[in-house]
Amino acid sequence: MKSKTVRPTSAWRRACNPLPLLFLGVGAKAWAVEDLPGGPAVNQLNLHPPVTRIAQAQHDLHWMMLIICTLIFIGVFAVMFYSIWKHRKSKGVKPANFHESVKVELAWTIIPFIIVIIMALPATKVLVAQKDTSSADLTVKATGYQWKWGYEYLTGPAEGIQFLSTLDASQRALSSAGTPQGNDYLLKVDKPLVVPVNKKVRVITTANDVIHSFMVPAFGIKQDAIPGFVRDTWFRAEKVGDFYGQCAELCGKEHAYMPIHVKVVSEEDYVAWVDAQKKAMAALADDPKKVWVKDDLIARGQKVYDANCAVCHLANGKGSGAIKPLDGSAIVRGPAAEMMHVVLEGRANGAMPAWKQLSDTDLAAVVTFAKNHWSNATNEVIQPAQFVDARAGKFPEGGAAPAAGAAPAASPAPAASPAPAAAASPADAASAATSPAAAAPSGLPFQVFFATGQRALDAEAVNTVKAAVAYLSEHKDAKVALAGFVDSTGDAAANEELAKRRAEAVRDALTQGGVTADRIELRKPQVITAGQGPDSQARRVDIAAQ
Repeated sequence: MKSKTVRPTSAWRRACNPLPLLFLGVGAKAWAVEDLPGGPAVNQLNLHPPVTRIAQAQHDLHWMMLIICTLIFIGVFAVMFYSIWKHRKSKGVKPANFHESVKVELAWTIIPFIIVIIMALPATKVLVAQKDTSSADLTVKATGYQWKWGYEYLTGPAEGIQFLSTLDASQRALSSAGTPQGNDYLLKVDKPLVVPVNKKVRVITTANDVIHSFMVPAFGIKQDAIPGFVRDTWFRAEKVGDFYGQCAELCGKEHAYMPIHVKVVSEEDYVAWVDAQKKAMAALADDPKKVWVKDDLIARGQKVYDANCAVCHLANGKGSGAIKPLDGSAIVRGPAAEMMHVVLEGRANGAMPAWKQLSDTDLAAVVTFAKNHWSNATNEVIQPAQFVDARAGKFPEGGAAPAAGAAPAASPAPAASPAPAAAASPADAASAATSPAAAAPSGLPFQVFFATGQRALDAEAVNTVKAAVAYLSEHKDAKVALAGFVDSTGDAAANEELAKRRAEAVRDALTQGGVTADRIELRKPQVITAGQGPDSQARRVDIAAQ
């Protein structure tokens, strides 16, 4: 990974160096490596040129450890070879005969202990400094997705600005053609993370699907991004320029195409960038109640597809390898509710990632695009308002969507939820499921909601299971997957167990209603980040198509 090379001044190095004076000159000598024959190729043997004090301290630690280890190596082997040569048998030397020596044992205990202390003290100082994220000038949340980064400014002048950062299309074209070019090959993105110079930036990391890792070598930072958890790190860049990193955790087939680009600018340029971004966000803000015409949605949907979906499903919609095609897909051509559920929640335990981070308008546009592109001539139009409802668990009945240009029907006011009734037994649920009336909409997916902390079906949940049984009775070939959802608060093991028990309760109710066990698959619980959507979304079990 390359970036603008910055050679810190000797005064700057001395100011940030936490190591003994013995090693102060070593870091300076390291920069001379660039001047050797081979230039940058030789420099790749060293750590990345630092632009933060932490990164410089890591450089100095690296050289200090290397020198100490080299001296130990030379000393030990020098004594060993000297002893072998000086006391060889051909000179008639007779071996000494002793079994223990207090002096020798003290020496080989005390000397290594002193060496370890010499190494540990500066290393501990740097480690403690790395973890000190207090008093930050601004905070940025970095969320890992398959396979891009989402950035959200939480504090500072840019608070509220958020965007996705994706590998630039020109870089992917160069990769496909097998013609790498430039120092930013496979590192250039469409929207870099912009931060001001000489400001402490706290980076909070999390992930949406699998484990990722936020790493920028020039800053000396590397922090895992784990679904359902938050971690943090920080940096203070002391030079302006473009600095690059990559996801450092194997996160799937596009792992190599998930770069990080941090653009460090002056304070004045940062203020101007923030102002421009807020104006652009205001101009692009969509009213989710706006009714779009079909052609406009398709045009916007193609842009969303090219930026997010074409990586896996390809521009022609044919898919690749294990990635299923969208052209002719039964899910795309089927009920709108099922496709909406897939793009919101993902599928196959993250193999198909969830796309909740996209706006309701973008989601409606890309679904409309897929349903009306290639050979998928469904003539369906999905409006943003339908995704607003879908995020709250209210999917359109049977996949019906408003006609092009028509206003979507107003969503009926939800009936008051019954008080968490006495938990219904599977037999009670089965009995209710066989009654002719169904309160929930027909067609997969169904979402069964539970009362807080409860694992048994209440009256509202029974009604939903009833509708699912009715649907599965009409569609004998349909198979369903059950997945319980929890959020990331509290005890993770207890949450997972609760979600599992809820899914089992739904399974038992389905089987009591006549759905055979071979048509039901139990999937592992899904964890969502706390605060992501209504609380009810972390208290549900999805009945979705396999």
